[in-house]
Amino acid sequence: MHKVLLVDDVSMFVELQRSYLEPSDLKILTAYNGLEALEVCRSERPELVFMDLHMPVMDGAAVCAAVKKDPNLADTRIVMITSETKTGDHSVCYNAGCDDLLTKPLDRKIFLETARRFLPKVERRNRRVGCRIRAAYRASGTSHSGLIMDVSREGLYLSTNCAVEEGTQLDLVFALPEPHTAIIQTRGEVAWINFPEDRKKPSLPQGFGLRIVKIDPESSASLARFVEQPSPFIEPIWKAS
Repeated sequence: MHKVLLVDDVSMFVELQRSYLEPSDLKILTAYNGLEALEVCRSERPELVFMDLHMPVMDGAAVCAAVKKDPNLADTRIVMITSETKTGDHSVCYNAGCDDLLTKPLDRKIFLETARRFLPKVERRNRRVGCRIRAAYRASGTSHSGLIMDVSREGLYLSTNCAVEEGTQLDLVFALPEPHTAIIQTRGEVAWINFPEDRKKPSLPQGFGLRIVKIDPESSASLARFVEQPSPFIEPIWKAS
């Protein structure tokens, strides 16, 4: 089984990356400082490493350089992760010998595309689950409610009587059911509408498809866990293709 090592001193970011990779048939290893990461590289020989630059004990650049200089580990693919605003960090990472660089906040699609470039076994599917979850949202200065009928990591379908236009941005909040019990707050953009005057999918109740454009890492990780392991009390109403 292919091995991927995720390294960050903030566990929330490790869990977020883990949630992206969980659909794939991989052995996921973790480390929370640079020295621990180097030890895992030597003992487990992962093929791919995603590693934060700024960490205690030993920073990511030092680990990367040590791995690349070790003839037994030099083939290890290393993707460094750092802040988008700290452009000086980018040259530090590349000078250490990394194979690629990603910036925070991480984009799931770009993360998976990068992983798949080095490991074709990485799964890119966007799993959806049917559900019935009450949601409150605010659009154009007014508050409304609806019922989430379908959700994935990247979007959802919301049944509602409030007509909106494609491209409308709104703030949405909803609670995941047991055993997840997390409050999800996100900003989304209406990707397509399904109202009487423009009924794209007559089999669905009226409403709209929403693309998630902004979500904090903790909510993103909670939503990913729910999508991969939905509550046993939720019965799918329909399944998207």
